Amino acid sequence: MHQYLFFIGSFPIRSYGLFFAMGIITGGLLAYYFTRKAERYSEYIWDLTVYCGLWGIIGGRLWDVFFFDWDYYQDHLLEIPFVWQGGMAIQGGLLFGILAALYYLRKRHVDILDFADLVAPAIVMGQSVGRMANLMNGDAFGHPTGGSFGILYPETTLAYHTYGAQPLWPAEIWEGQIDVLIFVVLLAYSLRSHAKGQVFALYIMLYSLARFGLEFLRGDYGTLLWGLKSAQLTALIAFFAALSAFVYFAYRKPQKAIPPALTKASKRNKK
Repeated sequence: MHQYLFFIGSFPIRSYGLFFAMGIITGGLLAYYFTRKAERYSEYIWDLTVYCGLWGIIGGRLWDVFFFDWDYYQDHLLEIPFVWQGGMAIQGGLLFGILAALYYLRKRHVDILDFADLVAPAIVMGQSVGRMANLMNGDAFGHPTGGSFGILYPETTLAYHTYGAQPLWPAEIWEGQIDVLIFVVLLAYSLRSHAKGQVFALYIMLYSLARFGLEFLRGDYGTLLWGLKSAQLTALIAFFAALSAFVYFAYRKPQKAIPPALTKASKRNKK
């Protein structure tokens, strides 16, 4: 576990920034693959990767500052832009990234629900890779396990400053692994007959459930309301909103979406 990979002169190359960028690139590459395979929307992917990545960084940072770490940043306002030091919230990043995508796609008259279904697995896999940034930086850590099992963080990390040399629950590792499972579930579901928007809604539901449960193991910030943390409250809202959308999409009148794997086959049959 190394916060700094190497130095270029006196300039540090941080593992946090590298793995965070790798998460964005991974999501972009997979989104391009899925849309190229489906033969629609691939021409928008790289512009969207840049726009959503930038707005995701802004949203993730602001969400972390105001919902998780305001007690610190209210006395260190000049450090708010220092995103390379760590301190990003996935929920804020997703919200701002989705809003940026909605604006971009509406301007180009793209079928937003169809597009969202295609790229949902790519987004969650990008999240999985991005969680390595938290592990290497020693943030998004768990609370003490009370035994010999767990992660021992280096003295330079926030986790060590918070709990010392105690084994902590590997919350960020488990979230990354759960994201891979969600990726597999979304791929399997996308091959079934489904209504437009249901794959993306399922992604939000599954991730929100995972995040809600894993927050009981997190030890980097306290509770906010009713014994729950702010991320858990956000996850509950997102889950029920996505569940409502999932049911609504199933029962509304428009035709069901065609699984991407069947799209090309049907075109070949027409030739």
